[in-house]
Amino acid sequence: MNRRLWILGGAGAAAAVAGVAWQQAGSGRGTPPAPAAPAPVKGPRGEPAPATLWQTRLPNPAGGELVMEALRGAPMVLNFWATWCVPCVREMPELDHFQREYADRGWRVVGLALDNLKAVREFLAKTPVSYAIGLAGFDGSTLSRELGNDKGGLPFTVIINRQGEIVRRRLGQTSLDELRTWAAEF
Repeated sequence: MNRRLWILGGAGAAAAVAGVAWQQAGSGRGTPPAPAAPAPVKGPRGEPAPATLWQTRLPNPAGGELVMEALRGAPMVLNFWATWCVPCVREMPELDHFQREYADRGWRVVGLALDNLKAVREFLAKTPVSYAIGLAGFDGSTLSRELGNDKGGLPFTVIINRQGEIVRRRLGQTSLDELRTWAAEF
């Protein structure tokens, strides 16, 4: 009988705890706050981009190859994206506008697609951009993580200065105004 009371008492306590947790979750008091986006602002100098970035060679969906080493020494907006990522698609016109506006100042926008060749080609046929695209495929998430995308989300943008240092990171959709602000700092 004593054992039965312990079991029933334990089950009752567990139910009470579950009920309180359920009530708090429903009221919002027990729900943890949404994580803040990583702070995109850092000092004018940052840490060096990993050597693997400069060693990267990727197929270009239009043919040829994107060789990252050839882009070294220019300030760069490096954007990881995918055709199925809604915020990625929404920010592409902003990135394209920035490329056209800042190309004469030496800036390069590079989009690394974490997608398959067929999907990227079809997408770019409907939505062409003036900036370089490399087909990183689904393995591109490894490079994205090496550049600081610890969440693995998309879109993910990295700003690299002329010295090859990462000076900004942005997980989530960026804007033309934000890109212009960053460019003005370098």
